Amino acid sequence: MTREIAVVAFAQTDHRRSTEESSEVEMLMPVLHEVLDRTGLKTADIGFTCSGSSDYLAGRAFSFTLALDGVGAWPPISESHVEMDGAWALYEAWTKLLTGDADTALVYSYGKCSPGSVRDVLTRQLDPYYVAPLWPDAVALAALQAQALIDAGDTDEPALAAVGARSRADAAANPHAQLAGRVPQGDYVVRPLRTGDCPPIGDGAAAVVLAAGERARELCERPAWIRGIDHRIEAHALGVRDLTDSPSTRLAAEKAGAFEGPVDTAELHAPFSAQEVVLRKALRLGDGVRVNPSGGALAAHPVMAAGLIRIGEAAARIHRGESDRALAHATSGPCLQQNLVAVLEGDPR
Repeated sequence: MTREIAVVAFAQTDHRRSTEESSEVEMLMPVLHEVLDRTGLKTADIGFTCSGSSDYLAGRAFSFTLALDGVGAWPPISESHVEMDGAWALYEAWTKLLTGDADTALVYSYGKCSPGSVRDVLTRQLDPYYVAPLWPDAVALAALQAQALIDAGDTDEPALAAVGARSRADAAANPHAQLAGRVPQGDYVVRPLRTGDCPPIGDGAAAVVLAAGERARELCERPAWIRGIDHRIEAHALGVRDLTDSPSTRLAAEKAGAFEGPVDTAELHAPFSAQEVVLRKALRLGDGVRVNPSGGALAAHPVMAAGLIRIGEAAARIHRGESDRALAHATSGPCLQQNLVAVLEGDPR
């Protein structure tokens, strides 16, 4: 890469079960103001803006255009949108800055899951001919993956419960988490997954600012440099995949340079406890790596923003001096179908 790109600021909402009193714009605006205030930038100082969201969650076409009211689209701005998690919007912004067309970028994403049944909405991303007509929801598919891991001897139900308990215990230090502290494991939702193995349903938004080269050092005392970022996808048909493994995550990590040196922190987008087992193996994470110190997606999971939050949380630890080399992961689709991996580093101390 000919240009160094860094995350220089990160902000997110307090994630809640419902924000029915607020529109997407009203939910998003405080986050945008906060992330810009952290850098001292104004909207006019941003060279490129990219967002991630889903029209299926909003229930209307081109819903992202309404969110631009929160950004301020006049005078005209250079703007783009991805119908995916904000982590992929960050990827587009990163490539934009690499070309030299801009020196700064604002990336944001948001999701309101409370108005409808997110379990049903997510079935629309399945194969439309053979799988979607059966309406298997996200929890049922994640349960298939969890059972495959148990059958393979890779985990068991007590180990899965421990993942959820550890994540929410860590979330006690995260003021933005929706679930934190001691949370009952609860009843089965779909065997072998209990309530504690599943992410909370909630609303939320997040935003980051990217900057290139010396501009990044001007805006942030310790920038989180993106040393590598890559994303890969697996087959659409669940039946041809080994659900106990994630070759796309491993390949993305390899291309991003994750295996070229040790990481001290990993923020994994694992909405279900069993998926952390898969990701730890694919990413070769040892016991010395701090996994999801923010609590991860088991503590807060605003759909379309949870992946961007993983990158933001990893970057924030570098900003605070709590991490030197961190890995961030985002996923999209059923059973970890598509995966993005970013490697972030801070300047030597």
